[in-house]
Amino acid sequence: MAWLAWWHALLRSVIKFMHYRLQTVVVTCSIQLLTLTVFAEDTRLGSLNGVAIGGELKVVKLYGAGGSGLDAYQSGFFISAEGHILTVWSTVLDVDEVVVVTSDGGRFSSTVVGIDPNLELAVLKSEEPPTSYFDLNKAAEGRVGQRVVALSNLYGIATGSEMASVQKGVVMARTSLNARRGAFESIYQGPVLVIDAMTNNPGAAGGALTTLDGALLGMLGKELRDSGANTWLNYAIPVSELKASVEQIMSGKSVGRTQLTRIPADRPVELNTLGVVLIPNILVKTPAFIDLVEPGSKAARAGLRSDDLILFVNSIRVSSQATLAEELKTIDRADEMTLLIQRGKELKEIVISP
Repeated sequence: MAWLAWWHALLRSVIKFMHYRLQTVVVTCSIQLLTLTVFAEDTRLGSLNGVAIGGELKVVKLYGAGGSGLDAYQSGFFISAEGHILTVWSTVLDVDEVVVVTSDGGRFSSTVVGIDPNLELAVLKSEEPPTSYFDLNKAAEGRVGQRVVALSNLYGIATGSEMASVQKGVVMARTSLNARRGAFESIYQGPVLVIDAMTNNPGAAGGALTTLDGALLGMLGKELRDSGANTWLNYAIPVSELKASVEQIMSGKSVGRTQLTRIPADRPVELNTLGVVLIPNILVKTPAFIDLVEPGSKAARAGLRSDDLILFVNSIRVSSQATLAEELKTIDRADEMTLLIQRGKELKEIVISP
């Protein structure tokens, strides 16, 4: 029986040894798996950091008009080697020169080349060429479920050489604003990319939305809130919706022209002869809001109403009452005049006959 006891002892030793080896293999495999996971995460984060840094070189902080509860800053990004900047059209741009601040602290001036009120976009031209820019011809199409990066100067955190804010998110939906039955009031009613990153913040409008590979997807839109549900919409307008208009502006064919040599008319148009009274002109750049339209006047017959905002006169941008007055001096009373006005969230073309 001694040999049987010896055999049992040997068998127990073998079993213990095998159990120990099995535990060692499991622990080793677990450590290797964890190492690979951490390495993969580090690689992904490193790639994301590279995308963010690459995007920062193309994104700029814009500073312009503000006051009276309006923010004086927003975001934009370079779209050409010549220094063209794409951003949203807003009251921030209602200045002669918009200040551009790059991620390395560079500060210089830019002017508005043109705007498209239907898309609520503007193209600026800086006085300095960029070191890097987004090529619209290489933009990508956003798809639902795609991971994205949003770069912008939300809340105006970056004022000098600080980089703009970077947010990670996912494209939750691709839809049209008009599909929301007007709950979100916006002049632009086309397709948008709805994202789960909180981009709907002051200063973020005009920022860039990119893929994790750094390809441009769209431009971050303005702040929009559903007054009924009190919810905010985080979205970007796809490049495919903006590209044609941007290229037209850059080629000098935009309806949003701002700088032309104008010749005074012999018998210039005057607002009182049209039957239009604007709101009191008390600011440096008081908007051309109509306060009163006299019944039976030319303006009334053409369809102008109180609270209409005059945006363009004969394809020339009107940024204030002062610019409206200057433009009217170049139009003769015997000539037809076309106005583009904003009425609520709608844009309307009004033709005033002689």
